[in-house]
Amino acid sequence: VYLYLWTDFGSLTGLGFCYSITKGPENATVLAGSEARFNCTVSAGWKVLIWLSKGSPVLTVLSSQGSVETTERFTSHNYTSGDQFTSELIIQDTQLSDSGRIECSIQQPSDNNFAFLSVQVNGSLLIKNSTLTVKENQTIEIVCEALGWAPAPDITWMRNDSWVDKSSYVTQQSPGSHGLHNALSTLTLTPRDTEVLTCLADIEALPSPQNATVTLIFDNSATENDYSEDNRSTWVIVLAVVLSFLGIVLLIVIIVVVVRCCLKRRGAKTPGIPHENPVK
Repeated sequence: VYLYLWTDFGSLTGLGFCYSITKGPENATVLAGSEARFNCTVSAGWKVLIWLSKGSPVLTVLSSQGSVETTERFTSHNYTSGDQFTSELIIQDTQLSDSGRIECSIQQPSDNNFAFLSVQVNGSLLIKNSTLTVKENQTIEIVCEALGWAPAPDITWMRNDSWVDKSSYVTQQSPGSHGLHNALSTLTLTPRDTEVLTCLADIEALPSPQNATVTLIFDNSATENDYSEDNRSTWVIVLAVVLSFLGIVLLIVIIVVVVRCCLKRRGAKTPGIPHENPVK
């Protein structure tokens, strides 16, 4: 069908036909698995319109009988407004391999009859731990892993509701399988309080970035333990001083009691002055 059409209408330009493409297709960026749509508007008098993907015909529209569809993935909707005709090419279930030039041809010279389709793949995003416990003055590294993206995603970080400076993290990209890309982003920080960290991965086709989060739980028990140990040490010292003082006082009391007892015993043993006997 395509060979016949190209051969039959190949000489239309030489026959003086003056119809043309008034508005060609526009570039599109979509996620893999979704639809891609392209419009091509031509003026009155057209006979055949052929859609090509990366140079290969995928759908033909005839003015006499409408669309000639040869595959389920490439379909079209047709619209007429006044003396102009618009063909909308619909590519179902787009694949990464569909990326490339999409062309609308009516066998007439034109400078606006093609556009580019970019199919992007939304991969996975992962931070291995959903929660982490950190101690005071502890520097940690949080790793965010993006796998199976096309193109490689742009990765950024948020700390609670604030963007993290790019100097605080390093992102490395590497090729994956089947034309996909991987990325590994490592954030280094010293937490001062419990907080939420968010890793965001973005590509043009995503309506909003994909994200992964981790909650850092700040553990200040070490400080509390140090404070408790300091208090305990203080009380031990105070108690030791008090006991020492009480011991000294007790020792003095014991000495005084012993001395008094000794003096009383000596006084009891000393003979008294005898009384004279009366004269009988």
